[in-house]
Amino acid sequence: MSGSVNRPVRRRTFVLGTAAVAGTAALAGPLAETASAASFGYTDDGSNYVVDTGASLVFKVSKTNGDLTSLAYKGTEYQGYGGMNSHVESGLGASTVTITQSGTTILISVTHGTLKHYYAARSGENNVYLWTNKADTSVSATRYIVRVKAGLFLNDQPDSYTYAPTTIESADVFEKSDGQTRSKHYSKNRVIDYDYVGWTTGSVGLWVVRSNHEKASGGPFYRSLLRHQSADGGGLYEILYYGENQTEGQRFGLQGPYVIALTDGAAPSSALHHANLTTSWADSLGISGYVASGGRGRVAGVGITGRDTAYAYTVGLANSAAQYWGSARASDGYFSITGVLPGTYTLTVFKGELAVYTGSVAVTAGGTTTLNSIAIPSSNDPSNASAIWRIGNWDGTPGGFKNADLMTYAHPSDVRAASWTGNVVIGSGTETSAFPCYLWKDVNSGLIVYFKLTAAQLAAAHTLRIGVTTAYANGRPQVVVNDTWTSAVPSPPTQPSTRSLTVGSYRGNNHTFTYSVPASAWLTDASAYNTLKIYVASGSGTTSFLSAGTSVDAIDLLA
Repeated sequence: MSGSVNRPVRRRTFVLGTAAVAGTAALAGPLAETASAASFGYTDDGSNYVVDTGASLVFKVSKTNGDLTSLAYKGTEYQGYGGMNSHVESGLGASTVTITQSGTTILISVTHGTLKHYYAARSGENNVYLWTNKADTSVSATRYIVRVKAGLFLNDQPDSYTYAPTTIESADVFEKSDGQTRSKHYSKNRVIDYDYVGWTTGSVGLWVVRSNHEKASGGPFYRSLLRHQSADGGGLYEILYYGENQTEGQRFGLQGPYVIALTDGAAPSSALHHANLTTSWADSLGISGYVASGGRGRVAGVGITGRDTAYAYTVGLANSAAQYWGSARASDGYFSITGVLPGTYTLTVFKGELAVYTGSVAVTAGGTTTLNSIAIPSSNDPSNASAIWRIGNWDGTPGGFKNADLMTYAHPSDVRAASWTGNVVIGSGTETSAFPCYLWKDVNSGLIVYFKLTAAQLAAAHTLRIGVTTAYANGRPQVVVNDTWTSAVPSPPTQPSTRSLTVGSYRGNNHTFTYSVPASAWLTDASAYNTLKIYVASGSGTTSFLSAGTSVDAIDLLA
């Protein structure tokens, strides 16, 4: 492979983490290495503020633009590639940068127009704490990218395109010589699934521990790029607002802290996870928009009834200013969501990723809002409707359908994908696994479902339902029954306008299309197979996997 001659020989692995790892190195913790804190402090080298954490980490921040220009751990430089630094977005440009020290904390403040960004260091820790306060759209997206030198943490994972030389879509989806696809978009994970992202060699770990995303957009099931690795270097991201496949508008205000953590190879300490991290030491630092724990509230629900216990349930809180979520306990649906900014929120209960209940809840500073047991009406869960047949189940995802798992970390053209074509027979036992998770106008439109009806069922009209989770280029299903009855072309629901199905995300706005099929559309012979042809209708899109398409949640014919 080209460019591999001078790479250091070391174990090259990666982690997208959800829990602490046994044996976490001492340097990962918020109060680590206090014995060596005598060197804690900062200097000014003329171009940068240089911060020595008093442990094994020294970092520099540019005095002119607020870029992180150096990240040196145990004497090895990890920051930067291609002449670029680590920064908000692609770099803020000219900014006002100041530094202060308050006892065992150093705070660097960066002001660029209406945006404010902060770096904090704590004595004896190998961590950099970051906050970003975005007040308006003057900065288009909101991300922080840690740029990492090439050759230090190489890997060949879905989000790595080091070994994928052929571009197959836009300028960011690639194909290897063996037909597998790679892209920085292929993170596999929803926001709810991970606490940190990074790499380890076994002796050094470099991580970004995410924030609680209270000012981010997209909710708990949003997917976005988290990391990439290419021949020129790697990047770790904290994405707070990214316009791709976005289901809601931006939220503004202070977001954080998120943490850059260096370790001796282990995962970052669980004390840094957003659910556990306490930052009382930052209460008096003067960070714009900062709200201490005493100014926040809690929502607790004693339980949720009407659940399908085969599924995980999530409770979300959202308004235009903030978003939060928590898991409902499997045994009884109890939930607790802490650290909530005061305000009135829409409370949503999700079965899997499908909203099955909504309500309203008010949160006050320093208080707990206790909710009585929430009862999900039977009619709110489409799975409760009596069906003659059903493909998949109603959970807001294409889970269980053909290629569904692969599509969160690969392009639809990937060699590992099963054929996107092929028809489905009700009663075969493979209805769901044989049905493709995505339908495209230019790829597999016109897929046929074969099914039989009893004489009594043939004599009646029935409702057909097709649930989708997102769509690209206004793709939506139009159906034909037995080549004699054709549905109207339904209106397109509101969906994200950007790529989705080809960049690892099926998450959009769940929508159910219903079709009233008259009895005259059915065959008269109960022993014969009826046919349902599902087409993708749209006047938009281009060709192949960028033609108009949609992701399927469930399909059923009601009794």
